[in-house]
Amino acid sequence: MPADRPDPDTGRKAAAAKRCPICGKPATEASKPFCSERCRDVDLNRWLSGSYVVPGRPTDEEDAE
Repeated sequence: MPADRPDPDTGRKAAAAKRCPICGKPATEASKPFCSERCRDVDLNRWLSGSYVVPGRPTDEEDAE
């Protein structure tokens, strides 16, 4: 069923299939939002290695003291 048409049973629009942010394959329920444990591990490694960074405000040397 197309995502823009409401489901005749519930009246809700069908949700578009979510894609894995690492490889683009359809996500699985067990590994949401990823498609597999491998892609989950790749994402975790990127966070732990510093590839992903959440920006923050710059610190002044005076603030560090």
